[in-house]
Amino acid sequence: MEKILHTQNLNYMRKHYLKHYVLVFAMLLVTSIAFAQTSSITGTVSDSKGETLPGVSVTIDGTSTGTATDINGAFKLNVAPGTYSVTAKYLGYTNVTQSVTVGTGAATVSFRMDSQSQSLNEVVVIGYGTQVRKDLTGSVATVNSKDFQKGVITTPEQLIAGKVAGVAVTSNGGAPGAGSTIRIRGGASLNASNDPLIIVDGIPLSNTGISGSPNALSLINPNDIESFSILKDASSTAIYGSRASNGVILITTKKGTSGAPQINFNTQYSISKVRKTQSMLSGDQIREYVNANGTDAEKALLGTENTDWQKLIFQNAATTDNNLSVSGTVAKALPYRISAGYLNQEGILKTGKLERTTLALNLSPSVFDKHLKINLNLKGAESKSRFADQGAIAGAATFDPTQPVYSGSNRYGGFFEFLSPTPTVNGLIANSPRNPLGLLEQQQNNSKVYRSIGNLQLDYKMHFLPDLHANLNVGYDVSKGNGTILIPDSAAGSYNRFKNADGILKSGVNNQYKSTQFNKTIEFFLSYNRDLKSIESRLEAVAGYAFYDYENKGYNFGDYSYDGVLKDGSTPVFPYGQGNNKLQSYYGRINYNYKEKYLLTATIRTDGSSRFSPLKKYATFPSAAFAWKMHEESFLKSVEGLSELKLKVGYGVTGQQDGLGDFGYQTFYSLSNNSAQYQLGDTFYNTYRPNGSAPDRKWEETATTNIAIDYGFLNGRITGSVEYYFKKTKDLLNEIEQPAGTNFANKFVINVGDMQNKGFEFSINADVVKTRDLTWNVNFNATFNQNKVTKLFISANPTNPGNQFGAPSRGTGSTVMINSVGQPRGSFYVLQQVYDETGKPIDGAFVDRNNDGVLNLLDRYHYKQADPKAYLGFSSSVNYKKWSAGFVARAHLGNYVYNDIAANAIKANVLNKLNFVSNVSTDILTTGFTGSGPTNDKYFL
Repeated sequence: MEKILHTQNLNYMRKHYLKHYVLVFAMLLVTSIAFAQTSSITGTVSDSKGETLPGVSVTIDGTSTGTATDINGAFKLNVAPGTYSVTAKYLGYTNVTQSVTVGTGAATVSFRMDSQSQSLNEVVVIGYGTQVRKDLTGSVATVNSKDFQKGVITTPEQLIAGKVAGVAVTSNGGAPGAGSTIRIRGGASLNASNDPLIIVDGIPLSNTGISGSPNALSLINPNDIESFSILKDASSTAIYGSRASNGVILITTKKGTSGAPQINFNTQYSISKVRKTQSMLSGDQIREYVNANGTDAEKALLGTENTDWQKLIFQNAATTDNNLSVSGTVAKALPYRISAGYLNQEGILKTGKLERTTLALNLSPSVFDKHLKINLNLKGAESKSRFADQGAIAGAATFDPTQPVYSGSNRYGGFFEFLSPTPTVNGLIANSPRNPLGLLEQQQNNSKVYRSIGNLQLDYKMHFLPDLHANLNVGYDVSKGNGTILIPDSAAGSYNRFKNADGILKSGVNNQYKSTQFNKTIEFFLSYNRDLKSIESRLEAVAGYAFYDYENKGYNFGDYSYDGVLKDGSTPVFPYGQGNNKLQSYYGRINYNYKEKYLLTATIRTDGSSRFSPLKKYATFPSAAFAWKMHEESFLKSVEGLSELKLKVGYGVTGQQDGLGDFGYQTFYSLSNNSAQYQLGDTFYNTYRPNGSAPDRKWEETATTNIAIDYGFLNGRITGSVEYYFKKTKDLLNEIEQPAGTNFANKFVINVGDMQNKGFEFSINADVVKTRDLTWNVNFNATFNQNKVTKLFISANPTNPGNQFGAPSRGTGSTVMINSVGQPRGSFYVLQQVYDETGKPIDGAFVDRNNDGVLNLLDRYHYKQADPKAYLGFSSSVNYKKWSAGFVARAHLGNYVYNDIAANAIKANVLNKLNFVSNVSTDILTTGFTGSGPTNDKYFL
């Protein structure tokens, strides 16, 4: 195809220049008068493939003497004897200069021109507009559809996993449509949201979840997405002000194409499986352990089976993904694209399933002599989910492997359960676990969710002033999710679950849930672009207004038994909980380009949020950035192989207000429950009591400094960047404990504390092979991030180590994580294990770190962290004609997780004195622990 286009262009150029050849020849005669016409410079100009180029401008530097190549790429300049600097220039190609010495005859020279790097001229989507990549001053990364991650892709963010430096995409689990957690240059908050602002075709998405949906982004079909633009530094994100502290991801969906209808259909079938399960004791190992350590009564509890409960609850999960699209132009005036998709994904955990149907329509006509561009986007989705009981995963790891799956009777659905030898309410041993497979197969948690996102964008180029554009964007994001949880009255997990108002025991579950959202967007801005040729400059300016309205309702239907009886006291005070918050914004940006070498960007945005009191509602977020195209300077222009070298420096402030209650600055009253009543005479009354408020709560702010160098070699065959960033967050929205006796909530979110992130990013992209039929591209990126809490309390408190959280499953009141001053966010805070001379951990032995002679929780120390210290990504793709192959590898380094399963590998959990045996991990075979504390630095992965 490339060869055909090149030939067509070449034929066109030859015909064009044949018409003007006589004129060019006449100009040659005129310009040659200035020389003693005894000598000449002749030659040809060709591209990197050896194809001659007609119409190339060939000039003598420092003079007005010049010509253009003919249809065969040949040229001739009549000159006097001497040495000249000759330059060949052609649009889309890099200028080539050669020194030529001419005697009394003709000197011959050949020019070989390389095409300019396409990536430098790529148009990049930024906030409220687009920009050519070579003119960017901020840190903006783009990933287009041709570079997307391949494989089982059910949610949009999975398309860019491992593709962008500074962006970590971590799976939320194996459930269908569960999506991923996205972090850009580390989180900037403790208790507010750390999620980036995601904007789809100009519509900012709310972070509020949708009932019945595993992930809000799962309702957007990845097959409809054309590109991602990831804005990472404050210079590029400050135009969005609020919610921009964690970065911004701009998603652009596919548009219509010109010409005849193009029909595309693709289908994908894949199988997913569990790669590894927990290493737990087998039935034989449990029997051996109990026989060696248990009493006769405990030995009598053992069964005769070797049941692998983990194997039973997991399955090989099939996924089919089908997508159909039609795009083209109606009557040569109305570009359109219509698409439909159907995804059917099974979960690796049995009974989990997701079905998603999506429809999308895009119309993008231009009218009034192309002065008015219209872009209409409509996207709709319906998803049907069955949610598997996630508790079965932990249950499968701990359920006694010596027991059978089924009991042989119809009781409790036929599943084996631990029956009590003495009468109990439900006939089961108190606190005994439930059959993991029964938990899955006896629960029907089915949901249906509808979502529609749409907007209309109008861009009008003024007839009287074409450099001035007016842009209006109005849109919506509406969703409705509902579902029902059904558990039969024979299920052990809900047998004789509660008593009704008459004191009759009721079993099973028949509960409903529902939520709705209606979010609205209105944006209007003016943009002005002007080339100021007299001063070798270009000016771009944007000024606008935005209003966002986020409304949600969560319905509470109460708690019912399987046969529809309402649990006594579960009726909500109100039929639903309603939330509503609004944002109002004013913003502006100026881009100034001087001599195509020096670039300046200045941005300011003022945001007002209804989540703050009137006195604290508004905040202003400024930014500025400067870029210097060093490769355009004379001292670097002649450096062979250097195609780009640009220095970028930026600073800016962004805000954060997500994760707060809609009206948390106001005092409100709530009705007490039945356990907190006031007695008057013989009657008890529920009372209203005030809740805490934070009238002085204000915006969390993050100031970011960014220094970067973009580089390119071999005419763009090798490109990349090196960046350093420093993010300082102040006025952290932090949850702190309230003083005793306040009569308010134990913890409340106010502005207190500071935190910082600093790090380096490195990326390199190389076209190792680039021919007409074969290309081989490799990409590597690395990010190193250091996070530290620098302030946590209003005043320093040396006796308080910080805010502790992260409760393990064993040890009432225990925590293993902490936010402390001078430490990374989410550090682990544990006791230090003592080992014997052979390296074996000593049961119950820990280091007395404060040397007070007493071993207690005061001896804990900071150990490891939950956030990665480094992200790595490596990808490679090979394309040969219409065939392609590739892979993506990614890694997170320096982050740890608490191994709760290993922490439970103690004798007291196997032989628990509760008339049943539990399973533990194989760690117990090497440690021999009997009851070691869970807050231990040994239990980390």
